[in-house]
Amino acid sequence: MFRFNSMMSRVIFLHVLAIVVAAIVMPLVLYWQLSAAVERLQRQAMLDQAETLANSLSVNADGTLALNLGAALRHQYSQQYGRYFYVVMDEAGSVLFSSRHGDMQLFRVPDSSTAGKLTKSRSDGGAVSGISIRKQVGKQRVWIQVAEDLAHRDVLIDDVITNFIPHVAWLTLPVLILLLASDIGIFRLVMRPVLLASNEAAHITPDRINARLPVAGIPGEIMPLVIAVNQAFDRLEEGYRKQKEFTADAAHELRTPLAVLRTRIELLPDQPGIAALRHDVEMVSRVIGQLLDANELETLVIGESDAADLQLISTEVAQMIAPLALSSNKNIELTGTRDPVMVRGNAEMIHRAVRNLVENALRHTRPDTSVEISVEAGGKVSILDDGEGVPAATRDTIFKRYWRRDRETGNGAGLGLSIVKKIVAVHGGTIAVENRPTGGAVFSMTFPLARPR
Repeated sequence: MFRFNSMMSRVIFLHVLAIVVAAIVMPLVLYWQLSAAVERLQRQAMLDQAETLANSLSVNADGTLALNLGAALRHQYSQQYGRYFYVVMDEAGSVLFSSRHGDMQLFRVPDSSTAGKLTKSRSDGGAVSGISIRKQVGKQRVWIQVAEDLAHRDVLIDDVITNFIPHVAWLTLPVLILLLASDIGIFRLVMRPVLLASNEAAHITPDRINARLPVAGIPGEIMPLVIAVNQAFDRLEEGYRKQKEFTADAAHELRTPLAVLRTRIELLPDQPGIAALRHDVEMVSRVIGQLLDANELETLVIGESDAADLQLISTEVAQMIAPLALSSNKNIELTGTRDPVMVRGNAEMIHRAVRNLVENALRHTRPDTSVEISVEAGGKVSILDDGEGVPAATRDTIFKRYWRRDRETGNGAGLGLSIVKKIVAVHGGTIAVENRPTGGAVFSMTFPLARPR
């Protein structure tokens, strides 16, 4: 098949191909219609002549048949005119009357299956076409055969044209619709590579920054645009990669001076402002940890065999957070199943997600209340607090990166919940938030269960 780089050349080639196909099909259809019209007209003409001959038959006094033709009919069937013929036979096939010399049948002795049907045969060196009908004349049954010499059919042309045009005129609209449909199909076929490239571009996200538009089959007129878009994606990917590297490097570099600063603060004697300084250092350390978590999530891949015990993770988080909760006059409760709950995923990342939600709940729950961690056998862990709850209008926005609202205490950079949602998404799970009837919020994470080993 020819290959064209130009969209216009493709359209022209396929359009010409469609016209050629239509030019081949149309004459075949017209020829079939014309042949059917000619045959229909000829059969009707032969039937009319046979009926006329039947009406010209009569019974003599002695019981024999007589054929009384008028001058016009005698001329029509005369040897000089030589176009139409007739034969009248009895049921045994014996010729009673004939417009030709000799006792020859026009066709073989007919039967009920061929009566009234158009038949062709060769007679006296020429081809004839006609019909046979059976009639009752008096007490006798006779066969009447009429035929036309196919070499003298020009008289039918006017009748054919008159009857053929109305039957064929209806083909014009379907042909135009067919050409329109073929044009639509042609343009869709030509534009298919462009549509595929557009669909690919619509699915490029920050998670698929390395994806590029396909160039296979792209028309030459659009190829420069596709190449320019791919080059722009290359530059964006390079900039995105450098930004990630800078964030990771900066976070790692800040860890050491922060650790030194924390140590020096611990060595300072208690005096006004030391507690606030420790709090600020902890907040900065937490933000740096979140930046590293977000950077690590970009390259995290969950293997088919990776599994984590959701109940064990929740127990470890509760034990780790308990001293902080008690120092704030709050409690940590672990409820639900005590049996292992094996989910498919990275244990360290799930641990971070549960810890972030528990720390978030601990900041918002009221004093003298508890933060509850509930583990279910189906791979679901819920964190319940006794705070103000989450307004319905903000439940879709609290997981956005850098999002903060009045409910926040001012700590952090608004990365915690966005990291939690990202961890859940990487694991193929779901996260939801709702308010408790008694007050407070419920954050629920559901992870796919691990396959039994």
